[in-house]
Amino acid sequence: MLNLVFLTNSWLSSFNQPGLCITVAVLLHYFLLAAFTWMCLESVQFYLSLVKVFNVYVPKYILKCCIAGWGMPAIVITIVLIINKDFYGNGSHSESNPFSNFCWIQENIVFYISVVAYVFVIFLMNTAMFITVLLQIHSMKSRTQKRSRFWKR
Repeated sequence: MLNLVFLTNSWLSSFNQPGLCITVAVLLHYFLLAAFTWMCLESVQFYLSLVKVFNVYVPKYILKCCIAGWGMPAIVITIVLIINKDFYGNGSHSESNPFSNFCWIQENIVFYISVVAYVFVIFLMNTAMFITVLLQIHSMKSRTQKRSRFWKR
């Protein structure tokens, strides 16, 4: 959906309908945040599969992932819309070329908080999960090597 909204964004913004442009910008923002949220949930699944291998039963795990994956971006979008729906709009860069229009977030502060900070937090979480998994794999490998040396003796 992110790709579909992104590819049709310029065409839809050429209709010069403020409501349509706000809707497209909100959808683009939502699906972008949802994609990154699902990426974060994948790293949590990676962690659970490789580090917490045993006794990791989480009741209704898929439902909880779906609520987090689709709900957290919805909360961010709702907050931005409650504060001011005019944060979304048409960012025209050139009046001579109508396809240079693009429906997106118009305020830099809102962009940095609701997109850049959000993605940065997810990046930090993914990095922490990745390092934890690497350390776990390394410790398992070193334990296996020690055992094999012991048995060879």
